[in-house]
Amino acid sequence: MPPLFAALLDDAALFPPGEAPMDEAVVAHLRYRSGPQAPLTGPFVVAAARLADLGEALREAGAARLEVSVTVPAGPGGVGPALEEAARLPGLDPVAVEVAAGTADDGAQAAAGVARAAAALEQHLPERAAGFVELPRGADPRRSLDALAGTAYRAKLRTGGMRADAFPGEAELAAALCAAAERGRGFKCTAGLHNAVRHTGAETGFEHHGFLNVLLAVHAVQQGADVREAAAVLADRDGARLAARAAALPGQAARAVRALFASFGTCSVLEPLGDLAALGLLSPAVLE
Repeated sequence: MPPLFAALLDDAALFPPGEAPMDEAVVAHLRYRSGPQAPLTGPFVVAAARLADLGEALREAGAARLEVSVTVPAGPGGVGPALEEAARLPGLDPVAVEVAAGTADDGAQAAAGVARAAAALEQHLPERAAGFVELPRGADPRRSLDALAGTAYRAKLRTGGMRADAFPGEAELAAALCAAAERGRGFKCTAGLHNAVRHTGAETGFEHHGFLNVLLAVHAVQQGADVREAAAVLADRDGARLAARAAALPGQAARAVRALFASFGTCSVLEPLGDLAALGLLSPAVLE
């Protein structure tokens, strides 16, 4: 398994635009975790409000244990209740918690929201579980990330959604990547990264970032690229060129990239893998 792609995909099948039914999503995830997709697939992502439904689906599927990443869109106040409910449900193993820091009008407000989210994780996060704080968009990412100083928590960067304005431009995302790299602060991405290469959505016209672009932009930043140069990597639409660059990354460099870019949530596990297979970066056997 190339280290650049190991456990890269968090299974967010329940979320838009896929919105798979709970029972189907659970069965599919269990299949991925026992099949050729296993080395590439991370935890099952579930919103706090759907934990009870997930517990029932897990029982019906006859599975003894499921690693989950629990999202808490309600913010810091929802972390404790969500984890208490998860603890009551047999078989659920919260390996990560993702909490929203809220919206912000300025850097001070954003930093305060991030600090509150981090405090909630500090109070409630299970031992050995990873904590992620979703940074507010529109505020200076440097100030938001500074609010995580002294903690082990990672950032969560929103890279898309159901509206065009939910997708950050290349410069905005590049600024966040540079800020994270400067601070050695790991992060995950959420929404919009369904494909390897930057493209325009055929049905929506939305401008989608490519996850391969993000991986290579992180590498560029780690090699000293500035925001403008990182944005140029994010804007590249030449799949063959991006694939060649990814294939040429030494193992140590790939591991350094993944130490910073932990994973991304995707409503389809097979679609990103299909892109990587088509680009010659993975064997087609990962789709079986």
